[in-house]
Amino acid sequence: MRHYTLDRRRTGAVRAVVVGFSIAAGMSMSAAAPAEPAPTARELSTATPIKHVIIIVGENRSFDHLFATYVPVADDARVRNLLSERIINADGTPGPAFSRAHQYKIVSAPNGGKFFSSADLKDKVLYTTLPPPDVGGVGAVSPYAAIPSLPGGDPGLPPQDQFLFGTGGTGLGFTLGPDTRITNVSSLPPGPFQITGPTMPFDAFTGDTIHQFFQMVQQVDCAIDPEHVSRRNPTGCLHDLQSAVTTTFSTPATAAPHDTGQTMGFFNMQEGDAPYFKQLADHYTMSDNYHQPVLGGTGPDSQPLGFADQVFYSDGNGSPATPAATHIYNPDPAAGTLNLYTHRAQWFDCADATQPGIAAISAYLKALPYSVRTNCDNGQYFQAVNVNPAFTPKGVTQTGLVVPPTAQRSIGDVLSENNISWKYYGGGFNADGTSSPLNGSYCNICNPFEYQSNYPAVVADHMRDVTDLFVDLANGTLPAVSYVKPDGTMDGHPASSKWTLFEAFAKNIVELAQSNKELWAETAIFITVDEGGGYYDSGFIQPVDFFGTGPRIPMVAVSPFSKGGHVSHVYNEHSSFVKFVERNWRLHGTLSERSRDNLPNPVADDDNPYVPRNMPAIGDLFDLFDFDRRHD
Repeated sequence: MRHYTLDRRRTGAVRAVVVGFSIAAGMSMSAAAPAEPAPTARELSTATPIKHVIIIVGENRSFDHLFATYVPVADDARVRNLLSERIINADGTPGPAFSRAHQYKIVSAPNGGKFFSSADLKDKVLYTTLPPPDVGGVGAVSPYAAIPSLPGGDPGLPPQDQFLFGTGGTGLGFTLGPDTRITNVSSLPPGPFQITGPTMPFDAFTGDTIHQFFQMVQQVDCAIDPEHVSRRNPTGCLHDLQSAVTTTFSTPATAAPHDTGQTMGFFNMQEGDAPYFKQLADHYTMSDNYHQPVLGGTGPDSQPLGFADQVFYSDGNGSPATPAATHIYNPDPAAGTLNLYTHRAQWFDCADATQPGIAAISAYLKALPYSVRTNCDNGQYFQAVNVNPAFTPKGVTQTGLVVPPTAQRSIGDVLSENNISWKYYGGGFNADGTSSPLNGSYCNICNPFEYQSNYPAVVADHMRDVTDLFVDLANGTLPAVSYVKPDGTMDGHPASSKWTLFEAFAKNIVELAQSNKELWAETAIFITVDEGGGYYDSGFIQPVDFFGTGPRIPMVAVSPFSKGGHVSHVYNEHSSFVKFVERNWRLHGTLSERSRDNLPNPVADDDNPYVPRNMPAIGDLFDLFDFDRRHD
């Protein structure tokens, strides 16, 4: 099998809060893009009727957080969520199996004073009540209240949705402390709770949650022992330390925690929350077994969309290098604490079990009932947090704390070599580096191609604003493969955005695609998020290497070939998108010897469809379609 050599980088997202600005000239809508060349024979030679694929990526919502009470409409469909597992009732109250989602606090050192990746019952005690969800610094009014009144508004949304930027503020007179909009905020049972209620509308800004690598390893609490493992859960991940970790990893005992119980919150689709995603799930195919690829945040979880792998710290020429000591993470607890990390930084060497935090994770992986290649090679340091790329969106070199340019290759390189068109459409791209108030709203760490050493050379042909996507959809000039990322105001990220804005963004793109009937007949749109944002999810987790996978996240496939309201249970993650592109466009080989597109498609038992029998395994998303039928 031929392999492409590949490398990747991710960055830390800096979200600009847009206040008191006026939209710069020329920001309302991009001029029509030049006509695209006619598709090549290679481009048209697909394994399916799909000639155009779009993936739209929002931010930071787990599957249960969004689909907690969803009920499928298709007669043959079933879904695994908080409602079907009887953890909650349809009205959002605790269900008969609520104890399966109980949350515990840490009361003794699970690993003798070293970093722990799992905790025994002797080391934890059930919370009496959930630590109160915190308002987390969200303001009394929307951080984007000025946008609707500005000429043109944000060019990423149509005029009828601009008002959403001005709604959803907390209305509270404080920015830290319990979010009193949540019903019974200080007396919630120790498990999942419904965020929305009489004084908390769905269209609201809410507090953010912690979701970095070492913290998430602890939150999911995985171990291979009788307390953790069952047939349905052979990897032993209990998801029962969500709140305990957020309140202990960096908060001194003398300070009030400000990232607490909100990680357990969920929306209620049966009561009208997330209406557009419910509509999509009802009419098309969704997955209830699609996962964030790694444990951690936006940067590392976006890399697999381009590389099916993680990026290591290099010398800029493809060889491993060692970061400065001040940038190496030490999650071992400080003396006299249970879990106050010694040194929060950026990089870790997972091949060296003597490094802080590594031994506990390595021991767990070795105990799994199947063989896992860690993908941790000697001298390679990987990201524990988001780190900015070496280039700006326009391809200008950046200095300071950045990911050095990588010599590894991406699926974009492979597409270009095969004369298959592709583009990355990023909201705020046109504003980057200008005087526009939207300057800074583009998500650097979300673009997997921005970390490559050849990035400046591909900007002109492949990097665009989302406004250019609107033009390409209208003109029928959509490339074969499209990545779409909204700007930071409308990506759905808690605190800095809200889910109503992302729904409006995604709906606009879907409707534009459907309005061009010839284009729509051969198009598939995947709608997902980068990662779960630290929100609780009850689903099975399959480790495939040292980095993950992680909890489930939403995924809906919208296409004439995915209608019917079906639910797929095949184990997928962002690397599955790379596999889809490779298979659909007949790209033989994989990106590298270590990339996840080498993994086989899952084989599962009918009575246990969420757990592949051939672990480690991830799918290629073909399971979300019926290519024998098209529904017009």
